[in-house]
Parts: sequence; C-alpha cells; structure tokens
Amino acid sequence: MAIKVHGSVFSGAVLRVFACLYEKELESEYVPINMGAGEHKKESFLALNPFGQVPGFEDGDLKLFESRAIVQYIAHAYAKKGNQQLTLQDPKKMGPVYVWMEVEAQKFDPATTKLVFELGIKPVLGMKTDDAVVEEYEAKLGPVLDVYEARLSQSKYLGGDCFTLADLNHTPAINYLMGTRIKKLFDARPHVSAWCADIVARPAWAKVLALQKQHSH
Repeated sequence: MAIKVHGSVFSGAVLRVFACLYEKELESEYVPINMGAGEHKKESFLALNPFGQVPGFEDGDLKLFESRAIVQYIAHAYAKKGNQQLTLQDPKKMGPVYVWMEVEAQKFDPATTKLVFELGIKPVLGMKTDDAVVEEYEAKLGPVLDVYEARLSQSKYLGGDCFTLADLNHTPAINYLMGTRIKKLFDARPHVSAWCADIVARPAWAKVLALQKQHSH
C-alpha cells in the first residue's frame, strides 16, 4: 500500500490527515506510534518527522510531515478522487479557502489546542485540568468565534458554498470540544453551531471516529 500514516489516533493532527484521506476515498495504512513509550522521538520516526511530532506521512517514496501541508498535498495529488471540492479549481474561489485555512492555523488552533489539552487530554492522562488556563483560552476563543459567526452568516462554509480543506482542518478540535463545557461557546453562535454540527456529521468523519475507536484499546 502506497500511503502510510504514522501516528496516534489520539492526535488531532493525525485525525485531520485521515479525514482528508476518507474524503478522497483513498486506501491507506495506519502505523501506530506509541507516544507514551516515546516512539515519536526514536531515530526511525525522526527520519519521517525531524521534529518528533505526529503524523509522519508516506506516499510511496514521498515523505511528508505537518498535517495541514499533508492534507493540501492529498487534495491536490488526488484531485480527481473522491470529494473533488476540497480544493476548488478556480483561483478566485480558492482565495477565501486559503484565507480560512490560515485563520484556522493562526487564530483558531492556538486557543483550541490549549483547551483540548486541558479538557480532553489531561483527564485521560489522569492529570488535573487547570481552570485558570481554560478561562484564559475560553476568553481568547470567543472573539475568534464572533468573526466565524459573521462569516458563516454569509456562506454555509468558511470557504464558500461547499465543504473544503478550510472546514476539514477544524474538525478534530471541534469534535473534541463538543464533548466539553466549551461547547457552550459554539452553541451561543447559531451559524457556528450549525456549521459544527454539519462538519462532524460527514461520512468521512464517521470513518475517522471508527478508526479511532478500533485503535484506542
């Protein structure tokens, strides 16, 4: 099998890559990396990702890291497979998609990564959630979601009328946070709330969750 994803199903970045692979209806192999045992810092894995972070990605001879770069590669390299709207052919239509992909990486992710760690990861690791950190990042996420609410009142998805990589990149964090008290921030904004419900209900995401369940024992 040509495509391999090395990582952990508890990593949002790994799930992002699988969401894209499933949207494109591509076959791939999941190669589990035991992060608890430090496998992501071993030389064999560092050959895939020199920063020692998951995922590592292989497509035949090509080796890539950074999940957002990987999904762009998949969407372009397999443009004619599966969901062909993840990247739009018209550069003018693609413009807003690029903008919102950047917004996710620069504005949304810094706040949500902290919240996912405090509310999603720490309890699993048996660590205590730091409420002060949660409050701080909740306060940072609110104004970002206000901008999203304004955008989503004008178009169904962030990049326009159809689901694109701009939306896909948000799915792992949103899926985690919907099971926490932070859900109220999304629920308070009707267009954001509808958009969240839409993107986590996609068949490709259901496959991601099934993969996570299968490998989380």
